[in-house]
Amino acid sequence: MSGFEHILVPTDFGEVAEQALAVGVSLASKFDAKLTLLHTTPIAPPSYASYTAGLFWPSDEMVQSAASELEALVGRAKKYYARIASAHVLGEPWEAILEFLQDHDVDLVVMGTHGRQGLAHVLLGSVAEKLVQMSPVPVLTVPGRSEQQVQLAPPVEAAGATKS
Repeated sequence: MSGFEHILVPTDFGEVAEQALAVGVSLASKFDAKLTLLHTTPIAPPSYASYTAGLFWPSDEMVQSAASELEALVGRAKKYYARIASAHVLGEPWEAILEFLQDHDVDLVVMGTHGRQGLAHVLLGSVAEKLVQMSPVPVLTVPGRSEQQVQLAPPVEAAGATKS
């Protein structure tokens, strides 16, 4: 493989996901790759059906809010890189991401990881960990606990540098 053609950046709209997006934009611009921002809205598993009777989860408002936030994020990111698309799906995040990978010829995932440990990790699990273990393509994780914060910034060409 000489480079990446399609980079996926899953997002939960948090600060860590924003850092992963900055890394994704940087890589996409270096490889002139398509970049897709993916948000998944979780749905209640069937085992919770008896507890959610009468509830509409996710609610239309929740789905609409996520779609609006995703489009706003794409709009901000397009200031730095134009080849950005978005997708919003319902489902268990790690499963939805794996399905998206298989259906859309993605060849790199860039995602943030919260670095939860102990009970929080046991209770919440780790989408990034599951993807690293199960993904058919490379997964680049961007740690959330970092002294160096990565932010979206326009690409800077070094003076006299040639693009390869």
